[in-house]
This record gives sequence, C-alpha cells and structure tokens, in this order.
Amino acid sequence: MSVPTNLPASPPTDEISDIDGAWLSAALGSEVTNVTALRVGTGQMGQSWRLTIEWADPANGLPKSFVAKMAGGDPETRTLIADGYRGEYLWYTSIGSTVDIRIPKCWYATITDDSVSFVLLLDDLAPAEPGAQIPGVTVPEAHVALREMAGLHGPRWGHASLLEIPALRPPSEDGAGFHAQIFAGAVPQFVAQFGEWMSSDDIETLNDLSTWMGDWLLSRLTNLTLIHGDFRPDNLMISPNGSPITTLDWQTIGLGFAGRDLGYFLGLGLDTELRRANERELVATYHDAITKHGVDITLEQCFDDYRLGTPQGPLVTVLGAVYATATPSDASNAMFSSMITRSCAAIRDLDPRSLL
Repeated sequence: MSVPTNLPASPPTDEISDIDGAWLSAALGSEVTNVTALRVGTGQMGQSWRLTIEWADPANGLPKSFVAKMAGGDPETRTLIADGYRGEYLWYTSIGSTVDIRIPKCWYATITDDSVSFVLLLDDLAPAEPGAQIPGVTVPEAHVALREMAGLHGPRWGHASLLEIPALRPPSEDGAGFHAQIFAGAVPQFVAQFGEWMSSDDIETLNDLSTWMGDWLLSRLTNLTLIHGDFRPDNLMISPNGSPITTLDWQTIGLGFAGRDLGYFLGLGLDTELRRANERELVATYHDAITKHGVDITLEQCFDDYRLGTPQGPLVTVLGAVYATATPSDASNAMFSSMITRSCAAIRDLDPRSLL
C-alpha cells in the first residue's frame, strides 16, 4: 500500500486534539465515529500518541488503533531539528521500502513546507514493547537487533544512488567542522548537568573526544550506507518472546559508515560488562547477516568498524541532552547518564582514536 501524503483535508498539526474523527476520516478514507488518544513513550524530540478508533464500518479492513507521531516542543527550538523531522517523513514515504529492516507500516504522512510540524500514522505494534535504556537489551535480543541492523546497512551498501536522496548528504569538511564545534561547545553544558553521575574518567574521555571529533566525523568516507544514527533500546519495539524486533524513530537517518550504528548500539545498549563479555560474538552475528546481503567485508574489518563507531554514543547523547525539546525529568536524566557512562567506557576499552 502506498502512503497517502499531504492531503489538504488532513494537514500537519502540533495538537493531538486536532486529530479528531474528521481529521482521521479524511486521512484514512473511512468514517471515524469516535477516537481516544493516550500519550505513549518519552520522546525527546517529539510526541507519540496511541489512537483507539471506532469505525462507522468495522469491516473496512483498517486497524482499530494507530500510533500518531508528531513534532514536539516550542516552534523556535524545532527549527533546529526540522531536518530530522523531514528525514523521518522521507524514511516512511520513500526510503524505508528500499531496504530490509522491519519497521511499522505507515498509513498516512503529512508535513509542513518548513518541516517544523508533521504527523505520521503508524501501526500500533502492541503487544511488543519498547526496550529500556537503563537495563539495556539482553544478549539474545541484541543478536536479533543486529540482524535487523544489517538489513538496514546491507541492501544499499556503497550504492551511488544514496547520494540522490533528498536531504541526505555524506559527511563534508564544512559539516564536520560545524558539528565538531557544536559538540565541543555542548560538552561543558552537558557535564554541568550530568557530571554528578559521571566518573572523572568519563569527563576526561568526553573532553578528550571533543578535540578529535572533527577528524572522527570525516573518517571512513568510503562504502557509505544508510545509518539509523540512534539505534538503541528505547527505539526498538521488542516482541514478548524477544523476536521479532521492529525499529522506530528515524529522525536521525543519514549517510555514514555502518560502524557508527554498530558501535553506538553495542556501546550503550547493553550493560558494560555484558558488552565486554559478548562483543566478539555479537559482531560476528552482524557480520554473518551483512555478508548475506552481499557485502564483502571480513569479520576483523567489521570489528574495527565497531570500534571506530563508538564515538557516535557521546555525540548523540551530548547533543540529544543539550538540545532536547522535552523538559528534563528524572527518567531522561537517568537515560542520558546511562548512555554517556556506557559509551565513554566503550571508547576507553576499544580505543577508536588509534584507528583514525
């Protein structure tokens, strides 16, 4: 089914109250007699709602519940992350169907011209539940997730057609310099907010990383592929028995070397001791899956990519915490603290700088 987009009867909105029976009837092409909305998730860059729907025609073949994903936070802040909103809109309307990773079906998508407001109507994946950052995923869940990750990276690995995707550009010297400068400027603010939960080693690791972030962002510019950018437990919907796993939250979709997702997920998605004890076997699972997509890469090359990818953890964590549109809470503080301590430990363990 193609995704209906930007129908004038159902424009983008920032208010869940606007997504009423009339809005949904126009968007989905069948009369809605009643809708109730319940907030779900703890998104830092947007808001998600579970919509329970009563149809005038219960036999219309449409689901009785959806998840509506929308922009969140004040409009001024949202202008800073509008590219992320546009990237996710493009993912569900054109990019996601070109790879082999499990994602929720998108039934409707709409976005403003300036990309600061959007609405996606997605499959409700219950009884699957999102993973949780604090405990992290289990080792069996990590093996399943890595096979999914390979389905994102493998099908378009190194394809020239990636350079034709609107809004997705490979890393550039100017871009790397800009993001390195933003990261270095955000580190003191992050430490001021989260330093009480960080060890002195973590703070030292973070400050050191800010001196070579620009070089890292320009590393491995061959064999670019689609990367999720924020592949962690909270963005995975895990079935009750641990499989299948469905990947959400595509606002950070981009072009890069695959190790950025691999180092990020293993570096902060598992308890540190679990990661240390199982990383070789986990990377081997990813390697086996990626080669089945026709990618010619050795296991040791995969492991080096994993090592080199670990700075993605502090990059996303620091910028995500400092520029989040959501109000800080005990839950978000605990999440970001877990992410930074685990990813800094992974950098010290795996020494990505030596691979630059």
